[in-house]
Amino acid sequence: MKTTQTTKQTPNQTSNQTTNNNSNQPINQKLSQFTHQTLTQPLLQPHHQSANELIKELNTLKNPKKAKVLQRFFKTGVGEYGEGDIFLGITVPILKSVSKKYYLELSELQKLLDSKIHEHRLIALFILIKKYENAKKEKNKKVQKEIYEFYLKNLKKSNINNWDLIDLSTPNILGDYLIEHDKSAKILYTLSKSKLLWERRAAILGTFSFIKQKRTTHTLKISKILLNDEEDLIQKAVGWMLREMGKRASEKQLCEFLDKNYKKMPRTMLRYAIEKLNEKQKKHYMKK
Repeated sequence: MKTTQTTKQTPNQTSNQTTNNNSNQPINQKLSQFTHQTLTQPLLQPHHQSANELIKELNTLKNPKKAKVLQRFFKTGVGEYGEGDIFLGITVPILKSVSKKYYLELSELQKLLDSKIHEHRLIALFILIKKYENAKKEKNKKVQKEIYEFYLKNLKKSNINNWDLIDLSTPNILGDYLIEHDKSAKILYTLSKSKLLWERRAAILGTFSFIKQKRTTHTLKISKILLNDEEDLIQKAVGWMLREMGKRASEKQLCEFLDKNYKKMPRTMLRYAIEKLNEKQKKHYMKK
């Protein structure tokens, strides 16, 4: 007499069998199930969509004590470069963190950039940079151009009007866009001859993206144009970009530029430019 044995399936075997059965389902049935699941799931919405909501959140984060310190640090007194700028006292790391929750349209960002409050303008630029980076990833050249033109418009309106606003945004938008549109880089030369301090600073900071790709032509030419600029913030920016060019692209080209110009360069610009050179080179260039 034969004994009938019952084979007990393990959980793994059951799981595999279910998987195999699912894999044998007609493709139309699978597609139908996927579509149903997708449509019944709630759509993820951006955290906020208005400048007003963002302003309300920033108001909860303001720090009056820090605001007083920042207003002195950024020279907001009468006759100083940041005259009239108003601060909430919110630090850059906090602003960057908050900016990640917002994805505002250009019209909403314009409201922030038109504000007299420094942090409104700065966080608008952080959001604008993210929009530009997303457009670049998606290879959406139309949106990239719109953001570039929007940035230039606000630079000329003096909405991007302090050194931190320029330094944290110009290379990421203006400079990055011109990397792929070198024929449009003539805008840097126009800005370098502007009467407005912030446009001239944007001109030299706009070359930082080129430096990172070891392309030095624009940095050298614009440094030459700004060589005798009397503004301390321009002298520091030019020296900084020359130093970065020497460090990231070509120390030889930096030294060649210095050999021709170091006797004419303002001391602040020269000190910034030679910072990464060896002690012997520094002593040589500091002798006028």
